[in-house]
Formats: sequence, C-alpha cells, structure tokens
Amino acid sequence: MSILVILLILMIVGAIIAIETTNLLSSIICVGAVGFVLSIAFLFLGAPDIAITQIVVEILCLIILIRATISRDLTAISGERDFVGLVVTLAMVMVVALIGVRVFAEFPAFGVPVIDRIADAPSVTYLADSLEKTGAANVVTGVLLDFRAYDTLGEATVLFCAILGAFAVLRRSARKRSEEADMEHDAV
Repeated sequence: MSILVILLILMIVGAIIAIETTNLLSSIICVGAVGFVLSIAFLFLGAPDIAITQIVVEILCLIILIRATISRDLTAISGERDFVGLVVTLAMVMVVALIGVRVFAEFPAFGVPVIDRIADAPSVTYLADSLEKTGAANVVTGVLLDFRAYDTLGEATVLFCAILGAFAVLRRSARKRSEEADMEHDAV
C-alpha cells in the first residue's frame, strides 16, 4: 500500500508542476507523466486492462498535444536554463525510476499465473462457470461480452473518443494548411 501512496504523491506533484509551469511543452509532458504513473498504479492494483487503455489513450493524447504545441511554435525558451529546474527534473526522473523498479519487483515472476496468488479472484469464477453461465465456447469472449460487458463498452468508448478527437485535431490543422496554401497560390 505504501507504493500506491508514493505513486499518488508523484501524480499530485506532476499535476501541480503541469499547472504551475510557464512552458506549455513542459506542462504537456508533466500531464503525460501523470498518466503514465496512473497506468503503473492500475497495474499494481491488478487491473491490466484499464492500464492498457490508459496507456493507449495517454500516448494518443500526448502525441496530439505535443504536435499541436510544436506546430504553433510555442516551445521557445527565453533566457538561461534554470539550474534548479534541471536538478528537480533529474531528481523526479530518478524517483520515478526507483519507484518503477520497486513496483515491478512486486509483480509475480514471469510465467507464474496471477490467478494462483488470489484464490477468490473473479477469474476463478470466470474460468469455472463461463461455459455454463454464458454459453460461449470461448472463455475470453464470455468474459468480455457477458461478465464484463459494461467495462468493455466503457473501454471501447474511451478509445473511440480518443481516436475521434485525434482525427478532429489533425483534420482541422490539415484544413488550415490547405487554406493557407490556397491563399498563397491566389496571391501569386
């Protein structure tokens, strides 16, 4: 439980840095780091499906936001680099790396099924009663569409919205570029 508290503190610190920094690109990277730490927390809590969804959405959003920031040329740094900021950044990277090592050390050894660690896990019920309760010959299909249908629907909705948002942002910037090219062509 202490690792979860440390992960929560890291997420709060990352969120505060994202809010307080004056550099937009640094803020976006901090938000991405918060999302990545959240996915590690989901893994530690035994929810790999939610962690995978979090990583996918986080990567999509991070790429879109970084691309939008760089295309608007809002990443310029004026003046000298702050030495204290560099030291704090390196310290935070080291803390995240050490916590990541500690979290991954708590995972079972490769090849050892997680189902053996918790005797009353829902997965035991899924495996034992899937055919009888769902009628699905494929256990994975029975779990995804019968036992955890709302969870699957929620994950699919999140992924769909993230992809739709990405297309909307990319299409708008492509439309602006084509309009600018048409204006330049008309001016010549």
